[in-house]
Amino acid sequence: MSALAPTGRLAPAPEPSRYAPPRAWIDTDRRKSWLRRALPIVLAHRRMLISALVLSFVSLLLQVQIPSLLNGAINHAVVRHTTPLAHYVRIVFALAVAAGLTAYLSRLLLMRTAYAIEADLRNIIYTHLTRLDFQFYDRVQSGQLISRANSDIRSVQRYLIFGPSILVQCSIAVVAFAYMLTINVPLAFVALATLPLVFLMGLRMRKSIFPVSWLIQARLAEIAMTVDENVSGVRVVKSFVGEQRELHKLQGAARRVRWAYIKDADIRARFTPLVQNLPQLGLAAILLWGGYLVIHHHLSDGAILAFSLYIVMLQAPFQMLGMLVMLSQRAAASAVRIYEVLDEQPSVVDGPLAVDLLDARGAIAFEHVRFAYTDGGPAVLEDFNLRLEPGETVAMVGRTASGKSTVARLLSRFYDVDAGAVKVDGHDVRALTLTSLRHQVGVVLDEPFLFSASIRENIAYGRPDASLEEVRQAARAAGAERFILALPDGYDTVVGERGYTLSGGQRQRIAIARTLLVNPPILVLDDATSAVDVQVEQEIHEALRTLMQGRTTLIVAHRLSTIALADRVVLLDAGRIVADGTHAELMAKSPLYVEVLAQSEAQERERLERSGAAGGVARPPAAGRAVAIEVLP
Repeated sequence: MSALAPTGRLAPAPEPSRYAPPRAWIDTDRRKSWLRRALPIVLAHRRMLISALVLSFVSLLLQVQIPSLLNGAINHAVVRHTTPLAHYVRIVFALAVAAGLTAYLSRLLLMRTAYAIEADLRNIIYTHLTRLDFQFYDRVQSGQLISRANSDIRSVQRYLIFGPSILVQCSIAVVAFAYMLTINVPLAFVALATLPLVFLMGLRMRKSIFPVSWLIQARLAEIAMTVDENVSGVRVVKSFVGEQRELHKLQGAARRVRWAYIKDADIRARFTPLVQNLPQLGLAAILLWGGYLVIHHHLSDGAILAFSLYIVMLQAPFQMLGMLVMLSQRAAASAVRIYEVLDEQPSVVDGPLAVDLLDARGAIAFEHVRFAYTDGGPAVLEDFNLRLEPGETVAMVGRTASGKSTVARLLSRFYDVDAGAVKVDGHDVRALTLTSLRHQVGVVLDEPFLFSASIRENIAYGRPDASLEEVRQAARAAGAERFILALPDGYDTVVGERGYTLSGGQRQRIAIARTLLVNPPILVLDDATSAVDVQVEQEIHEALRTLMQGRTTLIVAHRLSTIALADRVVLLDAGRIVADGTHAELMAKSPLYVEVLAQSEAQERERLERSGAAGGVARPPAAGRAVAIEVLP
């Protein structure tokens, strides 16, 4: 038995996280407003938030005492000389120090709460993204998700934290108004006569700014999507000399964002000065009416100074009302975009009676399967039937878009069938837990993906607890150790994004090693050696012949050398199996099979010629290919 023989065990339990999970979740009731849905997140951090708000209120309350003290200082120390001025100076100094200290503590706690809520929101949206199925990712662009997980979350966080803080600062206006009433009731009402106008301006600003805020967030997401596509597809862009076209696309997106920002600035430029400067009219009224009262000895000199300071103190809350309106509308627009993701529900989930697949033998059956990627779309598989016995190796061959890769995806339950059933050991895969099923089915895709981590970490991705020797065994089995040891840091070499610092063949071999380390009893090779040359492919195949012993293996094949690994070959056409048998039998009785192999040979030859023209060395075709061409009618 091979050292990497299949184990059939259940997936290992993940390592316990060193970090606390989110304390709460977004309310799932879509009938509620966005703010009520986000309320559980805020309440989960209520102790720290309330402490910050209380300290902020205390700081402002201490500041409100100062104008009243100055009123007394002028009246009693400067005008009447009944109290030493130093007495008031000491009190004002003490109040200023206490207000500064409490303001510092309030700001510190407030920012800690803000970043804790932001971290929870990011964890929530990422956790939900990991639960969504492939159908969601087929239709949603990654740039949109990146934007919603960053700028949109930041907009919501800012309002959830600074909204209550601004309201606390506005509430101090009530306290200041109470002090003003104790000095002179008519003058107090004159000072706040502009408040209704401020409220009306705020409402109009709120109505105008929401659609623009939504537009800004949507267009920022468009830029994120464009940049993500250009970075991920940089090789395609450069291959087709598309730099200028992509630059023009990005410039267009940037201009659209600029227009939205300018529109937002225009709205704020029209409303914010009104909201901020209307209180100045109150100050002018105080000077006019208060000055008249002072001149006629109905009001003390200190009182008009205190009123003036209170009005100046009230200007900050009035100015923040405009900021609060802007934050609320931007947060509402961002929350709608976040909830669009969080309200998505995966269709591929564990059933209520799902059981674990343990000690899988590897018997696979596709029974009258029908499948389409979109509702009402064309069927990729129609009445598809296939059986694999435990330990059997079957190669699937067919034209492009005949459904070969789809079969592999249905076996791992990346998608659910529309009709029929896919069974493993007699169990419908929909009756098995996803974790256990996918641990028993090892898949090597035709487009290998590597993480920006060390080669060892990439190979051990499915088994983080694997020892270095186990990793090396898997790498040797995949024919990867030779080039790994030639790298500067060997297995500790960190590959670039998506592994593009390695060649396609090297990435493919690491992906194969990653699957082999998990030791799945069922192996799916989705054209897994398409990116390696003939010599390397033969090295991999020699290892695979040993490793496939005792495993049920499904191979999506194009090359004859890959087909040679199989005990049986099935030919797909238009989503159905039209021929089944050994390679020799299909060559003798199926003209379509011969035609498909000839097309694959022509495509391979064209690829090699392009490689040679680009400066590489065109390699001769494998021996099996010459035989296929000779028997063509």
